Amino acid sequence: MRYILAHDVGTTGNKATLYNEEGVQVGMTFSPYATAYPQVGWAEQNPQDWWRSLCHSTRQLLYESGVAAEEVSVVAFSGQMMGVVPVDSRGRPVHNAIIWADLRAVAQVERVATRIDPQRVYTLTGHRLSASYSAGKMLWLKDVEPEVYRQTYKFLQAKDFLAARLTGQFVTDPSDASGTNLYNLERGEWDGELLDAFGIEQERLPAIYRSTDVIGEVQSAAAEELGLRAGTPVVIGGGDGSCAATGAGVIRPGIAYNYIGSSSWIGIATEKPILDPQMRTFTWAHLVPGMFTPTGTMQAAGSSYQWARDELAQSEREVAEQLGISAYELMNQEVQQSPPGANGLLFLPYLLGERSPRWNPNARGAFVGLTIRHRQADLLRAVLEGITFNLRVILEAFTRQGAQSEAMRVIGGGARSAVWNQIMADVFGIPVLRLTQLEGATSMGAAIAGGVGVGIWQDFSQVDHMVSVARETHPNQERYRFYSKQYEIFNAIYDALEDASIFDRLAALP
Repeated sequence: MRYILAHDVGTTGNKATLYNEEGVQVGMTFSPYATAYPQVGWAEQNPQDWWRSLCHSTRQLLYESGVAAEEVSVVAFSGQMMGVVPVDSRGRPVHNAIIWADLRAVAQVERVATRIDPQRVYTLTGHRLSASYSAGKMLWLKDVEPEVYRQTYKFLQAKDFLAARLTGQFVTDPSDASGTNLYNLERGEWDGELLDAFGIEQERLPAIYRSTDVIGEVQSAAAEELGLRAGTPVVIGGGDGSCAATGAGVIRPGIAYNYIGSSSWIGIATEKPILDPQMRTFTWAHLVPGMFTPTGTMQAAGSSYQWARDELAQSEREVAEQLGISAYELMNQEVQQSPPGANGLLFLPYLLGERSPRWNPNARGAFVGLTIRHRQADLLRAVLEGITFNLRVILEAFTRQGAQSEAMRVIGGGARSAVWNQIMADVFGIPVLRLTQLEGATSMGAAIAGGVGVGIWQDFSQVDHMVSVARETHPNQERYRFYSKQYEIFNAIYDALEDASIFDRLAALP
């Protein structure tokens, strides 16, 4: 039996997963690490912590699964995106990693916007010009830490740093490259116009390989630390967003997936980038060569329901603790006591501002339509419906560009709720397919890239044999028509508040 070792280098820790050649997950371990917040709006991690986590999780996984190092046929990666790890020519970090959540480069990006039209950046990259992406962070280092910039041989992403530590090769893949604001999405290469606008030299960027490419082998020193066999092939894999799309089985047009965690996003697979005229959505390069994964992300999906749990369902929390169950189970039972539409109550789920499709950091949450007859069940249902209406805005941004989805696959912790699955089906108007494996899509995507890369599997269609549907929920057409009317009101409320600058005026209050 041959095994694939997949590492998912996340924000809170590294998840190591083993798959056998039949596509069955045979083990998983998790090793955490910390994030530092030196100033407001800054977020950094120590790349050496990633390495220690990689070594610890690998050794623990092999020990617990009983798999010998000689049986591991390939190591492949998924990783957090949009960061920057400056390293010297020996692959040693010369500064902490500035991760995706860091927004220190706002001034640098504003300066770039005077050199190149932001709409042009979106057209070339599939992404807005933003301090969230890697290029702005590189430019911040050039401006504020010039000695660090001078020492930097390559700017890498999280998974690329670990791959370099294993192999000595400085490479990335299209999916992570597409999160830099420097990658030409359609040409599949670093873009000279963008490099000039940012003032970043191309020689400081890694070579771009396909996600399935074997970039090298585990070197002897690294093998000793990891407990792996020297010479084990390493496949570069991809960024976690594109890996999640692959692991959800979204590898061809006509399929969509919705990850529901604290935040939530909807992604699809297309043969061409989707460039929204209002720049509401963004597009990554897919793990599948030549494919793309247009995506839209909302800030507070599960976070809104968590807020409802903490502030509106205190008695359910107490009872759930006594019964040893999740408070969400009791909340979902309560939701069923309220009819679709929550008796005319609507909720705007903007508790943390909003990203795609609204792109409004000052947006605020609201209950609208509240009357004396409303009860707790109505408020809880309105929260779930409001989150789902906002997700429909993302879905419709794709459909307006001609990308149709026959069904919505759902993963993440929020996908467990059968009540929410039904609300989603009724709001979206398409079947909702809750996958059996809700939390492992990114690791599975990396594993598939690794297995294809070393010839264990022929191509990405292997995912069709690995993904299974635990529950299929079909829309009720009468409720879909009803929700569509309420959805129009939901959008009208947001537009009215935005047009009247209510959000901005609230944000300006002390």
